[in-house]
Amino acid sequence: MSPRPGFVLEVDRSTPPTLFWHGEGFRLERLPEGTRLLYGPEPLDPLPDPVSAIRHALLHPLGDSAPLPELLVPGMKLTIAFDDVSLPLPPMRRPDVRQLVVEQVLDFAAEAGVDDVVLIAALALHRRMTDAELRHALGDRVFDAFAPHDLLRQHDAEDPSQLVHLGLTDQDEDVEINKRAAESDLLVYVNINLVPMDGGHKSVATGLASYRSLKHHHNARTMQHSRSFMDQEHSELHSSNWRMGRHIAASGVKVFQIETTLNTDTFPEQFRFLMRREWEWSPRDRAAFLASSAALARTPPRLARSILHSIRSPQKMTSVQAGEVEAVHARTTANVYAQQLVEVDGQTDVLTMGLPYICPYNVNSIMNPILVACLGLGYFFNMYRGEPLVREGGVVVMSHPTPWEFNPVHHPSYIDFFEQVLSETTDPIEVGKFEEAFATDPWYVHLYRTGHAYHGVHPFYMWYWCAHALAHLGAVIVVGGDRAAVRRLGFTPATTMADALEMARDVVGPDPTITHLHSPPLVMADVR
Repeated sequence: MSPRPGFVLEVDRSTPPTLFWHGEGFRLERLPEGTRLLYGPEPLDPLPDPVSAIRHALLHPLGDSAPLPELLVPGMKLTIAFDDVSLPLPPMRRPDVRQLVVEQVLDFAAEAGVDDVVLIAALALHRRMTDAELRHALGDRVFDAFAPHDLLRQHDAEDPSQLVHLGLTDQDEDVEINKRAAESDLLVYVNINLVPMDGGHKSVATGLASYRSLKHHHNARTMQHSRSFMDQEHSELHSSNWRMGRHIAASGVKVFQIETTLNTDTFPEQFRFLMRREWEWSPRDRAAFLASSAALARTPPRLARSILHSIRSPQKMTSVQAGEVEAVHARTTANVYAQQLVEVDGQTDVLTMGLPYICPYNVNSIMNPILVACLGLGYFFNMYRGEPLVREGGVVVMSHPTPWEFNPVHHPSYIDFFEQVLSETTDPIEVGKFEEAFATDPWYVHLYRTGHAYHGVHPFYMWYWCAHALAHLGAVIVVGGDRAAVRRLGFTPATTMADALEMARDVVGPDPTITHLHSPPLVMADVR
């Protein structure tokens, strides 16, 4: 039986309460009659033999690329870069897709007699991965063969000796990337494409770049002019990355791109109720919901967080494509849309969403208030093609506990950003005047380079990610959040969903249309 497509359900008297994520827990909310519930398609069937599919992709590349074996010759310098711990979410069960792909690339390299091979985690300005995280992503065979010999590295965007400046684009954007990657005879990039924003030229031009390059597109003005980060044709973020990527290619860097897509079979059996439509819950689903909710409510937040971050997703690969960057990404994007896209008739006055415990930037960490804002306004708000799901001047209602809490190891500069910068202004443009001081602070640079801290500038990027939504919306309301933390973000706190919807009426009028973005699974609104 084929997986069922996504659809839009209108709430009536018979509709059961709707499940909302609420950080490290869940809530059931009874939404008003007439509310639209947006459900994503069911998970697509995975590839029956992923290893064979990977080998086929490497032997039959897209675009003007030769097959991978023809690009591999003895004596060459080969670099394999791969996505970091930000993807997928939650981390997938072993073997990770990156392991499956990298092992096949290495097998072809060994057959060709290539012995100068280095693997690089494409961190950009993200935190360094732990050995356990690297081992999980790449598998024991690869980790044990490369890590002890300094052949498994992590991109350091603050080491001038490991960077090379390739010049300027026609828009005067600096292009500075990892030196080993730039000077290799072949750079193979291994992607996990969880959403359409991932991959393409963004892989190398962002993942292996320095702050000098990233600041050209990771800024408030670029984000405000990106009308959906998930819709490449209307994203200035993508336009800048594409200019940089084409400049990298013109500079002589040979990139062989490998992109993979996953289905949305996100959570294991004990949390399967999260993936099902509420009116289809079986007695077992209802029992699992009640047991999980009660257990998490009784568990101290730190322990509940640890339990949830230990989840390994049963997601599986649905496609793999390799070859020339742009040809590969076009095929990848179509495959992502096939899994996530749902047609929606018109915009809404109020958009509700439940936010989970995890986002790309708090794996094995705390979802601090800045990351709550970024997940809701930077990611979920932008899960659309065409027009935003919520109209201009509308309201977003997010459900999340939003604790005034930070991981000092992973997010040290976030603490100062929250305390010092957001206490003065929440305007993304005005926030930018503090950026340089954080980006160049020697202590933040030291923690990024030697520990497991995100770069000093990273909280600015998370706030810039919200810029399009903040300029578009009339209000942002957070249900069940720490009231002081929510107000520091410039948002409005509400105790209950009913309170939040009443507040929204003060902004959009007395009889608003309401749409709920149901997650999981991931869903993109194709707004017509």
